[in-house]
Amino acid sequence: MRPIPPVKGMNDMLPEQAASWQHVEYVARELFAAYGYREIRVPVLEETALFKRAIGEHTDIVEKEMFTFARDEQSLSLRPEATAGIVRALISNGLIHNQRHRVYTLGPMFRGEQPQLGRYRQFHQLDAEAVGYPGPDVDAELILLVARLWQRLGITGMALELNSLGTPEARREYRAALVTYFSAHEADLDSDSRRRLVGNPLRILDSKNPAMAGLIAGAPLLEQYLDEESAQHFAGLKSILTDAGVAFTVNPRLVRGLDYYTRTVFEWVTRDLGAQNAVCSGGRYDGLVAQLGGEATPAVGWALGIERLVLLMESQKRAPAERPAHAYLVLSGAPAERSGMALAERLRDALPELRLETGVGGGSFKAQFRRADKSGAAVAIVLGEGELAEGVVGLKPLREEGEQLRLTEAELIERLRPLMS
Repeated sequence: MRPIPPVKGMNDMLPEQAASWQHVEYVARELFAAYGYREIRVPVLEETALFKRAIGEHTDIVEKEMFTFARDEQSLSLRPEATAGIVRALISNGLIHNQRHRVYTLGPMFRGEQPQLGRYRQFHQLDAEAVGYPGPDVDAELILLVARLWQRLGITGMALELNSLGTPEARREYRAALVTYFSAHEADLDSDSRRRLVGNPLRILDSKNPAMAGLIAGAPLLEQYLDEESAQHFAGLKSILTDAGVAFTVNPRLVRGLDYYTRTVFEWVTRDLGAQNAVCSGGRYDGLVAQLGGEATPAVGWALGIERLVLLMESQKRAPAERPAHAYLVLSGAPAERSGMALAERLRDALPELRLETGVGGGSFKAQFRRADKSGAAVAIVLGEGELAEGVVGLKPLREEGEQLRLTEAELIERLRPLMS
């Protein structure tokens, strides 16, 4: 019978990769708590209408990439991003009226796009949202939180790009100008851009096709259509970031791929991951809550791809090493195997931080010591018939020279304690 392969674009995270993921998640959770962001968890499955209304029917995500199916006479989709589900949850649970929320989530998202390095059909994101805050100060806070995340993870070379999309009214004027411009050059558009010209012309500016670069460079700039209030908001954001010492570049072609963005948009990019250079992206979406049936509420957020972040840590040699066991318990003989499990639990009671691996599964002394050495443990704890008879345990160093000691259980605990410092 043939083995069943993984589904295309679904990636296994193996135990040797877990240390980096756990480190990212731990550091992120600590930072979110420090900034006053609380965790929220929302379903991976929502009504398809939620994403159509939030993201936009003419986006690539909704048109081509969502995993959608029918169940109980409903059209359902696996979430392609987290913001729409979080906003839906706040509305559904009555958490919008005269309230403000700083929340975060992390977990899997799903998009049926072509798999490539750091980009899979099931991928994982950290996501932060601030709902109910109208000013540029919270935009800046979210960006500063990411800057501190890079610092805590030891990541270098990250560049921040900013732009403002203005109000929906300003974008409509700009959209009309883009349609006029690109329609005059329709023969030079690639197939994706011709399709976007009808439904979402701003996405043409985000084309990665080198043949389109010259045409895009000549397109009208959004700043020419920016309303005064949005211009002031953008100036305030830039001022706060400058005062905080965060460098940035204004990228007038930065538009983001989702329809719900207004005013501030930003990306943190790197040169260390090839074409997939964006690691964290976000912006303001002041109209989304009302668009999904809630009261008009300002909001801003970002999403960060964990797969790409782990790749970046590995490329910069910032991935943490796996934490090996402190000790490995070698058991010889049936009585020792029975008594050894109880001993292991007593040691864990006495030393809650102890990482102790037991030699379950049996095997000769020699085989168990090979496993002990492979575990990376600093010492082997030895329990055999002789030790049981004398009421002692053996302790043998594995990473340095030294004789095997015979200790009482109390003495063993004191000898193990320094290993955890």
